[in-house]
Amino acid sequence: MNLEWYRIFLYTARSGSLTKAAQQLHITQPSVSYSIKQLEDTLGAKLFDRLSKGVSLTREGQSLYDYVEQSFAILDAGEKRLQSLQRLTAGELRIGASGPVIRHMLLPSLDRFHAAYPDVRIRLTQGKTAEISGKLQEGSLDLGMVHLPLADPELAVRPLFSIQDCFVVGEAYRKLAQAGRPVAAIRLTKLPLLLLSPGSSTRRFVEGWLQTQGVAAEADIELGSMDMLVEMARRGYGAAFVTRAFVRRELAGGQLFELPLAEPIPPRMIGVASRKAASLPLAAERFMTMLAEAAISE
Repeated sequence: MNLEWYRIFLYTARSGSLTKAAQQLHITQPSVSYSIKQLEDTLGAKLFDRLSKGVSLTREGQSLYDYVEQSFAILDAGEKRLQSLQRLTAGELRIGASGPVIRHMLLPSLDRFHAAYPDVRIRLTQGKTAEISGKLQEGSLDLGMVHLPLADPELAVRPLFSIQDCFVVGEAYRKLAQAGRPVAAIRLTKLPLLLLSPGSSTRRFVEGWLQTQGVAAEADIELGSMDMLVEMARRGYGAAFVTRAFVRRELAGGQLFELPLAEPIPPRMIGVASRKAASLPLAAERFMTMLAEAAISE
């Protein structure tokens, strides 16, 4: 069936005139008559009664008209919805990240995005890198900010920010931090260690780094939040493994002290991941551009 036949049928029914329908559609009257005839022949029903001054719907034509009108109204609504998505006056942004990444890296760009496109609904999920990658694979997230390296054949990953990890302590261990002597890995393991819970990419990273130094990580306190690690370190419970940028304020304010290490910790990367097999929604594409711009300005 030719969709244009139905459009011509709709305009003819509304105007009650082949001539007016032709004028409104910017085609010739014979083209309108031909299309109506083709539609009637295909459907096997007479749709219009020809009058001296125009046309009127038959009973069968009126029954068809109700459905055609609804169908074109739905199509029109769909086009307007698509235009709204293109202008980012509608739609949603589904993104996930860990708590510290949300607070220190995601929020600045998210604030700019929300200010520029207030009608886009933001759906934010907090979780570990493994959890975020799982949600990306199942399609419940469009973008995920994750710790690298992340080897997953189903995900496309773009590196964004370089981060530097460190061990920090509170006032109770201040002398060790300011003694002027680097702290060896074996000495670190003699301290109470405050680490993120097992399974996190950060926990795996610090365990791997300690193993390269010939020692094993044995956590005295395991927590699921870096903010809680910072608080416990500040209160004197031991040395917390954290990202330096996330504790910049506490270090500057003298609430925390960074331990100088004999062997430097290599930097890591934070990246943004998405599914390879799925096209990004326009909102997600625009936000990824904002993230890339923020990374360049760092």
